[in-house]
Amino acid sequence: MSTPTVLVTGAAGGIGRAIARSAASRRWNVAALDIDGDGAEQTALLAREAGSPRAIGIACDVTDARSVEEAFARTTESVGLAQGVVANAGVEINAPLEELTDQQWERVIAVNLTGTFLTVRHGIRMLRQHDRPGSVVCTSSPSAFVGFAGGDNAAYGASKGGISAFIRSVAIDYARFGIRVNALVPGATDTPLLLAGLTGEARTARAKEIEADAADQIPMGRLARTDEIAAAALWLLSEESSYVTGSNLVCDGGLLAKSANTF
Repeated sequence: MSTPTVLVTGAAGGIGRAIARSAASRRWNVAALDIDGDGAEQTALLAREAGSPRAIGIACDVTDARSVEEAFARTTESVGLAQGVVANAGVEINAPLEELTDQQWERVIAVNLTGTFLTVRHGIRMLRQHDRPGSVVCTSSPSAFVGFAGGDNAAYGASKGGISAFIRSVAIDYARFGIRVNALVPGATDTPLLLAGLTGEARTARAKEIEADAADQIPMGRLARTDEIAAAALWLLSEESSYVTGSNLVCDGGLLAKSANTF
């Protein structure tokens, strides 16, 4: 039996890197894609150290169709056909709608929604060309289903809502070919992005605020670890979920299940 290959976008850090390393621990081949090419190469190195027989880092801009196509071609040539595809690349820009610029809106939609479309489209094209089954996982968000209490999240929420709708349509279209398409819905996760741009006392203070908010707002009382989100992704990628398609797998510590109402 051939070694499975998984391709992960947004793999230079956070959830994407954790998914790549988790796949590597199962001795899968890994293609780590990111606009940060050096970060992608570092993830590939970590994947090899974790047990991946073959792992490659590729600089890829998911908003550019040619860049995505070239990354898939390089993956197939170097580590094998990706029968597991994780469309994880994303950005978040928050602002009140009246202040949100055209450029900010377009950037969020381009990376999160169009980037997912391009990644999934080419992944499925490759699978169909080789007449192979596969599993596609797209990273969505609780903001696809509810508004965030903090507000100012229109662009991000729209992009993730689009992803959760997108996977249902694609799953129906390709189920007959043995290609499963699902969304992973991670809640608040402990990644460096939570403290991006902060240093010193400001960083320490914000970390304490996040910890307190998690304890108060998340039923399980804490942020998710990246390896917990990765485990959910690997389940969707594996044959353990062979009858699951068109679904949104929520991994959020109970956050979506909780109502803010106290009356």
